[in-house]
Amino acid sequence: MGLVVQKFGGTSVGSVEKIHHVANRVIQEKERGNDVIVVVSAMGKTTDELVRLAGEMTSRPEKREMDMLLTTGEQMSISLLSMALQNRGYKSTSLTGWQAGIRTEAVFSNARITDVKTERVKGLLNEGRVLVVAGFQGMDENGEITTLGRGGSDTTAVALAAALRADRCDIYTDVDGVYTTDPRYVKGARKLTAVSYDEMLEMANLGAGVLHPRAVEFAKNHQITLTVRSSMEEVEGTIIEEDAPMEGNLVVRGVAFDQGIVRMTVVGLQDELIGMSSVFTVLADNHIDVDIIIQSKTDTGKVNLSFSIKEAALHEALEVLEQHREQIGFDQIEHESGLAKVSIVGSGMVSNPGVAAKMFSVLASNGIQMKMVSTSEIKVSALVDMEKMQDAAQILHDSFSLSELAAGQA
Repeated sequence: MGLVVQKFGGTSVGSVEKIHHVANRVIQEKERGNDVIVVVSAMGKTTDELVRLAGEMTSRPEKREMDMLLTTGEQMSISLLSMALQNRGYKSTSLTGWQAGIRTEAVFSNARITDVKTERVKGLLNEGRVLVVAGFQGMDENGEITTLGRGGSDTTAVALAAALRADRCDIYTDVDGVYTTDPRYVKGARKLTAVSYDEMLEMANLGAGVLHPRAVEFAKNHQITLTVRSSMEEVEGTIIEEDAPMEGNLVVRGVAFDQGIVRMTVVGLQDELIGMSSVFTVLADNHIDVDIIIQSKTDTGKVNLSFSIKEAALHEALEVLEQHREQIGFDQIEHESGLAKVSIVGSGMVSNPGVAAKMFSVLASNGIQMKMVSTSEIKVSALVDMEKMQDAAQILHDSFSLSELAAGQA
């Protein structure tokens, strides 16, 4: 007997019929003799509907109240799935994130898990119960309900798997694995049999929505092997582990893209070192993630500092920087919306020079202007106009021959 953690996303529990289908999957695992913990998201578009309702109350709801509201979505899912299992004769208990021992930092709307108290969960498992746990949520040291950000149910599942030393952690979703790119937008996308933690982490951070970045980070830190698989079909998925084998000797393993990106420029920093440090400290203190960073000196000796953020964070970023204008010491802030980030990812890039040059050449020859660029050992990213995002992704996918994987490797 082993312990298996299963995670099902919102589309997988989007209706009563689908919840019964999930119950069948859970029962299959239980009948194999395993203990099972199931982590579920809110049903279908429930979270979007709750956000809409909040918007009818106020244009700027407090984050604490949003967390209180949004966590009700997962509570619907866990209770209904637990009822379905009980109706089939299986002992089952639904638990909210905090009842399952998920402890987080004291940050609303985007908290990180700090600890998992496993005593209650272990006790219920010892009774032979299937546990159905609400993803996306936890509780801080002050007893406040917190959420983990969109996609946080993945993180809940991996955190429980790590804390309880589970034998497997299976992420069930509406796709049947990790693809070389998003098949909804790019022709020729192929499923990969395996991806390394580092590659998956880059792809998740760069816009691939199949896994939450924090979940991958948690899995890497605790060496939890993940499998992304279809919730509807009995097919092999994609394994995420430390040393994934190269498929077809691919230098580039995938193309990721993310829309809704803004380029911000803090113009006229008077003191380069203090100004740069202050800008990023202020943003970090307000939990605003910054990605690509470029600095340049002007003829007057001042510094212009450009960086990219998500469009959803623009208003707050402008507000907090203006509040600290005197401390930072800058002339003005400029920003450009309507951008997207397109990236290539692959561990083979480390030992194969010229990959970035090929990417830049291909985009340039197709008339796609790059607004900002960043690189690491296993990825190259470029900001482009949003209307060029899909074209850029298709061009890069074709140029690096990602659609030509052999049928046995796809």
